[in-house]
Amino acid sequence: MGSHPYGSLLGNVLLPAWERFRGRPTFPLLAQLRRTERASLDELTALRGGLLRRLVRHAYVHTRHYRRVFDEAGLAPADVGALDDLAKLPVLDRAAAQTSVETRTAAWPAVAVTKTTSGSTGQPLEVRFSAESRHWRDATRWRGFGWGGYAMGHKALHVWGVPPTPPSPLRRAKIAVDRTLRRDMYVSCMVRSNENLRGMVELIRTERPDVLAGYGQALADLARYVNREGLRDWDTMPVIYGAERLWENDRADLAAAFGPAAFETYGCREFMLMGSECEAHDGLHESAENLIVELLVRQPDGRFRPARPGEKGEVAITDLHNLACPFIRYLTGDLATAREPRPCSCGRTLPRFGPVDGRVTDTMRDAAGNPVEGILFNILFLDISKHTRQFQAVQRADGSLVLKVIPMASGRLPPEVEELIKRFVGMHMRGIPLTIELVSEIPLTRAGKLRRVVVERPHDGRAS
Repeated sequence: MGSHPYGSLLGNVLLPAWERFRGRPTFPLLAQLRRTERASLDELTALRGGLLRRLVRHAYVHTRHYRRVFDEAGLAPADVGALDDLAKLPVLDRAAAQTSVETRTAAWPAVAVTKTTSGSTGQPLEVRFSAESRHWRDATRWRGFGWGGYAMGHKALHVWGVPPTPPSPLRRAKIAVDRTLRRDMYVSCMVRSNENLRGMVELIRTERPDVLAGYGQALADLARYVNREGLRDWDTMPVIYGAERLWENDRADLAAAFGPAAFETYGCREFMLMGSECEAHDGLHESAENLIVELLVRQPDGRFRPARPGEKGEVAITDLHNLACPFIRYLTGDLATAREPRPCSCGRTLPRFGPVDGRVTDTMRDAAGNPVEGILFNILFLDISKHTRQFQAVQRADGSLVLKVIPMASGRLPPEVEELIKRFVGMHMRGIPLTIELVSEIPLTRAGKLRRVVVERPHDGRAS
């Protein structure tokens, strides 16, 4: 499949030429990453230490936020010269990241990309990053996908979320042309009825993609449908999944439906790919040349310590290449398991962590009993983040849906936003009654986190 003539031409000639024409060093960076992933630990440590020293000097000189952080901690940039020195600095939680976007933004270099993410807490966060950061993110993503057998030029079926509102006709046409030329196909995984799953299978049979990529549980549901109906008529097809954790039974279902080549990835809109699974299937390799992953245990006094091997810790990320709006020790809201610092059997020296435990999403049901992905609401709220501060979706034991929304300062939602929510929910949660509740706060769990999706058990009314 990967030897398709156009695919080979695309991956080996057309895309490299296009990236050079646009001034993007994606392919040289990718070549560099393929070398450094097997570099000695001394070389890798020196590389990361140099990037960290550059980052903290720049953040101190060019951002008001980090100058204040260093001054209040009684530190100078020279005091953070090695990875272990990061522990001297405070973490950046989501609330602080939201309120410090302007003061973390440097006058130089220019912001090349701005995104909005709702994240695991349902609170929108504006993310800005530089062209350098974008290039490293692109190369890092292709390096990690490559471990799973997905290279540029391959035909890929993405089982993913679909934005609730279509772009302009011109933008929509551009996206369609771009995807066709790149051999990318996208299908919505938000409602996984037998009809929709059958449509995915027919697309696989017709198009014969080289690789599947998408939400973990959506791909597992597709695999279970294929196995239940006896529909597999293809050889091993690599599966690259993210956004949610897969359990052992899920992996067994994927192996039966698509073969044993299933690869976990861990990423977010703030940083893109943070970790990837290799052919050894033994944890996630850290995207170490692009960022620093810390796993931190919160102690009773509020301080943090590094998680010990086998222990779960909160994921904190330092982005080494985003000088436009630095993130240093940013808490993603996820939990992951620390691992022994030894090389992987694959020969790569990049540190490993995982599994990641912070992306398990509650599954809702529509009126026909079809499973509906809870991460659906993240996609909805990306589109209306200018009007909302936070949200929680609660499916009651009787099947009805209550959408709790904290609106912006006006205290209300514009009628067109309410209508958008109703259309979106009606499209994906067919036959389910919807109530939109405007609230001033949403209670957190005892661990201080907000659950995006709550599904009550029908038998007792308690949340699952």
